[in-house]
Amino acid sequence: MIVMKFGGTSIEDARAMRNMCGIVKGRVKRKPVVVLSACAGVTDALIRCARAAAEGNEAEAQRILRREIVERHYDIVQGVLTDLGRQDRLIRELSAFSEELRHLLYGLSITGDLSPRVLDFVMSYGERMSTLIAASALQEMDVRAVLTDARACIMTDSTFGKAEPDLRETTARCQQTIRPRIAAGEVPVIQGFIGANEQGITTTLGRGGSDFSAAVIGAVLHAEDIEIWTDVDGILTADPKIVPDARRVEELSFHEASELAYFGAKVLHPSTLIPAMEKNIPVHIYNSRRPEAGGTLIKPRVSPTSSTVKSISYKRGVTVLNISSARMLGNYGFMKKIFDVFHEHRTSVDLVTTSEVSVSLSIESTPALEDLVRDLERHGAVQKQTGRAIVCVVGERIRAEKGIAARVFDRLRDIPIEMISQGASEINLTFVIDEKHVPRVVRDLHDEFFPRTGS
Repeated sequence: MIVMKFGGTSIEDARAMRNMCGIVKGRVKRKPVVVLSACAGVTDALIRCARAAAEGNEAEAQRILRREIVERHYDIVQGVLTDLGRQDRLIRELSAFSEELRHLLYGLSITGDLSPRVLDFVMSYGERMSTLIAASALQEMDVRAVLTDARACIMTDSTFGKAEPDLRETTARCQQTIRPRIAAGEVPVIQGFIGANEQGITTTLGRGGSDFSAAVIGAVLHAEDIEIWTDVDGILTADPKIVPDARRVEELSFHEASELAYFGAKVLHPSTLIPAMEKNIPVHIYNSRRPEAGGTLIKPRVSPTSSTVKSISYKRGVTVLNISSARMLGNYGFMKKIFDVFHEHRTSVDLVTTSEVSVSLSIESTPALEDLVRDLERHGAVQKQTGRAIVCVVGERIRAEKGIAARVFDRLRDIPIEMISQGASEINLTFVIDEKHVPRVVRDLHDEFFPRTGS
């Protein structure tokens, strides 16, 4: 069996939904499990209407619900289904969802209590609506699709907004719920992004969590392949918004793809590869608009190529914290104290560089930044630099190839570089710059390592 995950742009309207159904139908013999995101933009619209309601603007909340969520799904139903009876049944089911949301928004406007738990429940409607439509559309195309509630399969902790799956319980539930349907020749259609805790309360896995859902389902069911369907031809040599002629990378190792995902490549969620790596399940990235394009294959090991660098990625919204203290000199417990502060604030660190009396760390910008800085100041003087970006040059041969760092920094000789990290990884060279330099830096490095034909 295989797992096929389709992102929001792959089901954003009736045309895209029909296209998705055609792709799934073409793989029925491989026994697919279909995992879907919400339609593109719907999760953001749900968040906006929830916040508007909590701020007391119920009229605006109801307007967003009606125009940007409900009417849009009605349009998809009418555009993707031809059977009028099926259309009518589906619109009635969607109307029930919209009525639930309408009452929920009214309650939020009275209480103003938009807790992470409530927000998770509101956001879950996006995937619940998209899968409802998709299952019906597949059935109309003679695919034996069966709508499957992720909350009966994906068991998580209670960290609302970024819940962690309980793999043991999730394995048991998926074996009980999904496996029999596959054995019966059915195609389960399941929501990505959402799950439920032990009490049955709806949770979400965080932004990009649909990829993670697909990987978890693939791992616990021992899938032969995990397919991530999106709106680009695979992982590219750079962000095509910055480098329009970026090329498709045909193959990546798990380690290369993990570095790219963590440091900003938006095609793949950073957590996606962990379950696949643990079970050695290959991951394919495909373009749902161009299935014939070939995509990118991610697997444990790849064959040697002539390309030292595979891709260049970047992450914006980075803050650099420089902590200086004479107490650091010869104090073997100093770094532990620093990292304990980050642990207390549930903040992960991307890069670390140290000297005798100072340490520099990069983190993603966080609302808790001021509290974090205040606690760090107990251990030394803290200098904060916001508006930074991490640039990451990735390739399995970087460590072995001579002169890669020289080529990078010679090309960027007039760009201020604030932090450099290479020794911690054999496959990447990472550094921090001011955000404003990102387009130029990415273009220059792409020209250096992927010169245009004939140049």
